Amino acid sequence: MASKIVVAGRPTWQQTMLRIKDPGRSIPFYTELFGMSLIDTLDFPQYGFKLFFLATLPEGEKLEKPGTKKAHDYLWSIEGTALELTWNYGTESDESFTYHPSNEKGDGFGHIAFNVDDVYEACEQLEQKGVSFKKKPDEGRMKGLAFAYDPDGYWVEIVKRNEPGKIAPYYNLSQTMMRIKDPAKSIPFYESLGMTVVRAKDYGGFSNFFLASSANVDPSVDYSSLDDAEAKARLSMLFGPVLELTHNHGTEKDDSFKHFNGNEEGRQGFGHIGFLVDDVYAACDDIRKLGYGFRKEPDGGSMKGLAFALDPDGYSIEIIKRGGIDFGDVKVEE
Repeated sequence: MASKIVVAGRPTWQQTMLRIKDPGRSIPFYTELFGMSLIDTLDFPQYGFKLFFLATLPEGEKLEKPGTKKAHDYLWSIEGTALELTWNYGTESDESFTYHPSNEKGDGFGHIAFNVDDVYEACEQLEQKGVSFKKKPDEGRMKGLAFAYDPDGYWVEIVKRNEPGKIAPYYNLSQTMMRIKDPAKSIPFYESLGMTVVRAKDYGGFSNFFLASSANVDPSVDYSSLDDAEAKARLSMLFGPVLELTHNHGTEKDDSFKHFNGNEEGRQGFGHIGFLVDDVYAACDDIRKLGYGFRKEPDGGSMKGLAFALDPDGYSIEIIKRGGIDFGDVKVEE
């Protein structure tokens, strides 16, 4: 059974990738407004694109110069989760160019999120700095949370922490949300990658499942035994992000139903999530047993030693060697 497979090499959730049009707008949005740190860059002029990796870091964490070998070593060994922003050269100069930010009919990716002590104060500050909103805290049926737009139109949820004053950064990256067709398939898949369901909530017509990577889980807690109020409170106080899987009830019974995964022509925006493992080949041998296939095998294509597996909904799951490999990027002098 898929639920009993444990992928080798201690998988840890390391990244969520979004495509961006203009790093001159997107990087300041996340660093200056949401307090993220640019921890590394990988530049591929030979292919015409550049990757930017941002993370919410604990106070006092030392940063290396992005693009250097030291920064690469840090990036590929972190226990937390980074936001990877992918920029294809020249898109910023094309006024008509846009990415698909999702949340239209059939889209799978939903949003990323940040936690904060005071949602109302945070949104007032963001609005003063020119940020526009899909939903302000007092709009709609669900009060006290908000959805801002980033420069590419991706939704950024603003969520209240349970206890103010306990987490030092004003904001911390807290979620990546993806819609799933069948939790009976998706939950075991991500559990096989070392994730734990830290909260599950049935809202009647849909359910949300929140999964945390091993570094973000308290091994002394039996999360399945918590009542929902405690699970929700604990969830809001995690420093690292969770993967929120949203299931609209009944989709699992529709053989023809399928979410768009963000990599289809005309719907590109969200790209993938990624996991670090000790041994890509050994991990992929176990992932192969899950039965959902690969977008790229470890030895496929020009870049050997990394893979893109497919999850039950066809989302791309990058599998990367802990410590990194030589990606062929143009490195910055230290």
